[in-house]
Amino acid sequence: MQSPSKAEIADYVEAHTTIPDSIFDAIANDAQTTPSAGMMSGRTVGYFLNTLVTISGAKRVLEIGTFVGYSALMMATALPEDGELITLDVSDEFTSIARKHWARHPAGSKIQLVLGPAIESLDSLEPEFDVVFIDADKDNYPIYYEKSLNLLSPRGVIVIDNVFQGGRVLEPVADDNPRAASTRAVQSMNDIIQNDDRVNNVMLTIRDGITLVRKRDTHLT
Repeated sequence: MQSPSKAEIADYVEAHTTIPDSIFDAIANDAQTTPSAGMMSGRTVGYFLNTLVTISGAKRVLEIGTFVGYSALMMATALPEDGELITLDVSDEFTSIARKHWARHPAGSKIQLVLGPAIESLDSLEPEFDVVFIDADKDNYPIYYEKSLNLLSPRGVIVIDNVFQGGRVLEPVADDNPRAASTRAVQSMNDIIQNDDRVNNVMLTIRDGITLVRKRDTHLT
């Protein structure tokens, strides 16, 4: 029997993940009208984030990279009534899709969008956040990681998407590769996290790779 392809495995995983409310299908359909549809987190990552927010009892969530608002709403639906989600992005065009759908959902009132360069926006935020989701421009991933760690609550978790970069992180990247800068930035961040004695971390083979980071537990080595 021929081994299943990555795409077939991904389809199987999604088919065995809870089907979300119809509003998430509407967001996904709108994402397909943009030139960057592949940036959307989708059902598998969305419910992974939803589950993390639920089981952690998070009340404050920070998202770096909004796009069309799928993952933000997935996390917001898991927050308590007094919960808050702040999401950062630079695109008024893409986030207008997000705002349209958030307005149609009760959990949308928990979401605050901050437009502008995330590096600057992060410096304006007050700690502490219980969950931080990083899924923005990859060139700045090392900076986003460091700033997020400074904003994280003692028992909080940072979730970083696309840490595999389609497998490119496994090999040296040629200078003429159009994704050289972003891939090297992710490679650098992955190494920084692995050697950071302030944290415990685990890299998961979910879609394009997800890393979970939390402040170091002194009871673990």
